[in-house]
Amino acid sequence: MTRDVWTYGETATHATEVDLTGYKVECSDGGIGKVDKHSAEVGRSHLVVDTGPWIIGRQVVIPAGVVTAVDPAAETVFVDCTREQIKNAPEFVPGEDDATGPHKMKFVDYYLAFFR
Repeated sequence: MTRDVWTYGETATHATEVDLTGYKVECSDGGIGKVDKHSAEVGRSHLVVDTGPWIIGRQVVIPAGVVTAVDPAAETVFVDCTREQIKNAPEFVPGEDDATGPHKMKFVDYYLAFFR
């Protein structure tokens, strides 16, 4: 069975009830930036993360299925990937990309490659 990368897992289901915009994002090996946009839309939930000073001027999409936990008290989202994996993820270009239609596939293909 293929993992649904656009749906929050059981450990992060409450993420759909909270606006995660502005939350810090923590990979398995350290921080990567902050959530610039949060979509909890069923079947295409995702975060758009501004990688800030780590990768200047770059935004990436992180599908909901990569989120392992959300700590509202610390305003932190934890994801099941490394900083290197985020660094190598396809760039999100506002106005050109979104998590739907043909653009959605470049993100799906990338994340499914290491979450099978």
